[in-house]
Amino acid sequence: MNQHREGAKLENSHCNLQVFEEGEQIMEHLPRELVSNVLSRLPAKVLLLCKCVCKTWFDLITDPHFVTNYHAVYNNLQSQEEHLLVIRRPFFSGLKTYISVLSWNVNDPKQLVYSNVLSPPYEHNSDHKYWTEILGPCNGIYFLEGNPNVLINPSLGQFKALPESHFTTPHGTYSFTDYAGFGFDPKTNDYKVVVIKDLWLKETDERQLGYWTAELYSLNSNSWKKLEDSLPLPIEIWGSSRVFTYANNCCHWWGFVEESGASEDIVLAFDIVNESFRKIKVPRIRDSSDEKFVTLAPFEESASIGVVVYPVRGTEKCFDVWVMRDYWEEGSWVKQYSVGPVPVIYKLVGFYGSNRFLWKDNNERLVLYDSEKTRDLQVYGKYDSIRAAKYTESLVSLHRGNDFSHKCLSCSFVPDPLLHDSEYLISF
Repeated sequence: MNQHREGAKLENSHCNLQVFEEGEQIMEHLPRELVSNVLSRLPAKVLLLCKCVCKTWFDLITDPHFVTNYHAVYNNLQSQEEHLLVIRRPFFSGLKTYISVLSWNVNDPKQLVYSNVLSPPYEHNSDHKYWTEILGPCNGIYFLEGNPNVLINPSLGQFKALPESHFTTPHGTYSFTDYAGFGFDPKTNDYKVVVIKDLWLKETDERQLGYWTAELYSLNSNSWKKLEDSLPLPIEIWGSSRVFTYANNCCHWWGFVEESGASEDIVLAFDIVNESFRKIKVPRIRDSSDEKFVTLAPFEESASIGVVVYPVRGTEKCFDVWVMRDYWEEGSWVKQYSVGPVPVIYKLVGFYGSNRFLWKDNNERLVLYDSEKTRDLQVYGKYDSIRAAKYTESLVSLHRGNDFSHKCLSCSFVPDPLLHDSEYLISF
């Protein structure tokens, strides 16, 4: 009897192997363009499984050309679902930060929101590890500023902590505040993080007004370098922009300069490819910094940047949106449109395309304003901790080289314990 069973198993194994080989031969004879078109419509987590189907599919899915095109094709498909990557600290005690992907159907009359929380690798999953800002997406890659600074690809479940910079500030100074930028260098296929730090005088413990220092991280080399004497000083930078403002291979920050006793608003730009800074002049778009907030925003349609201006006070706010139509022409700023009034707005924390804004209300809940409608996204963050960015699928890997120091760690998504309508567990 046992011999009969073993014989049957062996026969079944031969049959399965034959079916697999025949299926593989069929797959390999399908037109490459057809297979590429079909696979480009599948989520990244499904493509990870598809790599195991046959060598032809593995070679296609890992081909750099397919990886690059996939991000554009898949994320531009018509879909009724929308997704956000959100960081927040939901509790009054502790610094623990939740990294979540929120999903919802735009036509759902019940306006249900589903949330999955990214569970960081063990060594980074504690109350002492936290994140305060999201920069991204850049080809589906995100930079989270905090302790530690990290790069993540949520689609692939990749998590990479950046090494600490060991550069010191100029003699007699120290740094207290920093602002980060993040982008992609297409010439070297490299992802870079630039950090600008203010300078304080040790002797007097006073700000050295207008002066900063800058450092640059490269994913390819997994190291930092000093950007010597490249900042157009003196300049002051404001922290009011909470939106990832990356356009024309440049990062941007809102700031001002003092000239002849008067203050003039400017935008500071950093070219990721050429690794150089420049100042962009801005027309007088607000009367007072005490009365009006300013948030920079990217405009993908024109490959340029914009400025969203709105009042500090009041429970109803109107947004004025200014756009620099020609990125390289300072005189091309125009007031594109106005939005509002929007009721019960507190602070803008994200920009989700034309006429769509993400803001937190007075109860510190995340809300989406869309064409005169608002949607409560059912998550909250204490101490002004909510930040949000559009979520996009990506096959871009954070792995670089064979050196262990270049390796990134794996992470997974689990149902959000604070949202009862959590989706099923997704693991990588």
